[in-house]
Amino acid sequence: MKTVLYLIRHGATEANLAQPPVLQGRRSDPSLARLGVRQAEATRDFLAIRPIDHCYCSPLTRALQTAAIVAAPHGLTPTPLAALTECDVGNWEGLDWQSIRQASPLVYERFMSNPAKQGYPGGETFADVHERVAPALEKLLTAHAGQAILVVGHHVVNRTYLAGLLGLNAGQARQVTLDNCGISLVVREGDATNVCTLNAAFHLQGVAA
Repeated sequence: MKTVLYLIRHGATEANLAQPPVLQGRRSDPSLARLGVRQAEATRDFLAIRPIDHCYCSPLTRALQTAAIVAAPHGLTPTPLAALTECDVGNWEGLDWQSIRQASPLVYERFMSNPAKQGYPGGETFADVHERVAPALEKLLTAHAGQAILVVGHHVVNRTYLAGLLGLNAGQARQVTLDNCGISLVVREGDATNVCTLNAAFHLQGVAA
């Protein structure tokens, strides 16, 4: 029996598109930028011919919007799951990495060396995120065995889960880089759960800013 999980990062927001990009966690709740809407529409068109039986997403606006667009051809209404909410990036919400490094060099270096232990100041660690996300997705795979599931999450949410399936620990999850509306395909057959495709983004070619 094969169970398929399409795991997608939400479309771009203005924070993602800023130069340099700024961190957004759960304390702000922006909508998709116009480019993010087009990315979601391109993802919708790409997945329209593929069977999808269920759709879940983070309750944050950018994930809900993306999921609603992608799931529309399948007649599905996304079900929000609190466990899929983006990482709480704490006091670094709305800041860019260069500013963070200049203001707090020691904390920045500790975070970069092991975000599973040294979390965002005032927020979560990567280990915290994995501990809530992995059981939630495991529950979906079990509940919908033999079916296809669409899940729209966030960068830290998705990368920590995928890192675990790839044999990496939460502290190594930054090695997994995901594009806005990049698709990762997770397949369960029997007792084996594998990442068959990581961050497919070819369907986004030609989606201009």
